Amino acid sequence: MNSKQLCLHISAKKFEAERIYSLADVEFEDDGYPIAITEIDELNAIFKVSIYVDEGLFSKTVERLVQLTNIDTKLLKTEFLPDIDWVQYSLKRLKPIRIGRFFIHGAHNRNKIKTNDLSIEIEANQAFGTGHHGTTTGCLAMLNLIIRQKNPRNVLDFGTGSGILAIAMAKLRLVRVLATDIDPIATRIARDNIRFNGVFQSIDTVTASGLHHPEIRNRIPFDLITANVLASPLMKMAPSLARTLTWNGSLILSGIFESQRNKVLAAYRTQGIYHSQSIHRDGWVTLHLKK
Repeated sequence: MNSKQLCLHISAKKFEAERIYSLADVEFEDDGYPIAITEIDELNAIFKVSIYVDEGLFSKTVERLVQLTNIDTKLLKTEFLPDIDWVQYSLKRLKPIRIGRFFIHGAHNRNKIKTNDLSIEIEANQAFGTGHHGTTTGCLAMLNLIIRQKNPRNVLDFGTGSGILAIAMAKLRLVRVLATDIDPIATRIARDNIRFNGVFQSIDTVTASGLHHPEIRNRIPFDLITANVLASPLMKMAPSLARTLTWNGSLILSGIFESQRNKVLAAYRTQGIYHSQSIHRDGWVTLHLKK
């Protein structure tokens, strides 16, 4: 009889979850254990790190994980998985979506790609940034509208996550994109996704904590910037983003609750950047602003 699989998981704030994920990813690489990090509470920045392991190896895995990360064993949770291939199970739940010309899908839905689709394939275990969240779908829909009207040449994707927006822009136009993220794990994932989607020559990736990074400064000004972050940092960044954007350039901002829309608009209005259009999805709003 086959050994059952267990999901060993822990929830923590973003920084701690990323620390655990990074250490576990290296530690269990040779064992071949699937490891994932997903955001489960966007408002409070809570992430869940999951390790999938056979039941017979469970105790040893817990021992190694605790020794490696110094976490409290009381914080670890476990659950048995259905007696099926967990990868295929996850893939089936990740339904493909169409947004304008974009077709966002997993490997299991390649046969559904149509002739005129701009296909973007994102692995199911990289759930953040698969295109299913209201903030990401809003950004993709806005890119469909803007890039058809404009011809950007110098683009910044700030807070790239999985790299999906950078990939989308590179597929819509033959344009150079700089994709940055504060998280080195996200940067690595984005780089892998960019290479897998065949647009590696059009996109540069860099880990940057802000707009002061030399790679960003050397490319200023940008005529299109996407920033799918959160309302609070977006408001704080308004002066810096204004200086980074060229005259008549476009900003696409998301990660904003509908209740926060007017505050974000006010922060950018004081910098001489004005509202052009909004897209509302699932309680979130995506803004197109122009300088």
